[in-house]
Amino acid sequence: MPRAGLDAAVVTEAGACLADEIGLDRLSMIAVADRLGVKAPSLYKHVDGLAALTHRIAVLGATEVGDTVRDATQGRAGGEALAAAAQALRAYVSAHPGRYAATTGAHARDADDPFAPAVEQTLTALAAALHGYRLAADDRVPALRMLRSILHGFATLEAADGFQLNTDVDDSFAWAIEFIDRGLRAKRAA
Repeated sequence: MPRAGLDAAVVTEAGACLADEIGLDRLSMIAVADRLGVKAPSLYKHVDGLAALTHRIAVLGATEVGDTVRDATQGRAGGEALAAAAQALRAYVSAHPGRYAATTGAHARDADDPFAPAVEQTLTALAAALHGYRLAADDRVPALRMLRSILHGFATLEAADGFQLNTDVDDSFAWAIEFIDRGLRAKRAA
């Protein structure tokens, strides 16, 4: 009989918090069970195993990223929306590196998998941040991919303490966002 108060959502949240603390690569069912004060086999009543738990964390992370970026860009346009989206994503990765890591490389398993709409929500929020640039239809997907790539790269490098030069990381981030903004405005003008 499942333990009272323990369900798939509770196990997922505990796993996500633990992944943020120790790293997704160090996450295990035993560690999650210890966090919840139960024996590892009791988790399998709620989550099929580590791969299933990691996928559930990816859905949670993608949903949270989409919500975070959407909320940050609400009522903003152009460079202001771009900067808000960028800062929101960067802050999310810093606060939740394990959840975010789970989203990288995850795929929807079937048509009913909640991962697909969660990722779509993130893409929609980022695309909305680009809307004010009035890009040509052919430029929208490349612009979105460029933005995701730069933000992902910067945020994950920063979260991994990958910037070792003795310069201000915030200044570098602001420079990158300003550079992207100038490029997008120039593309619109072309």
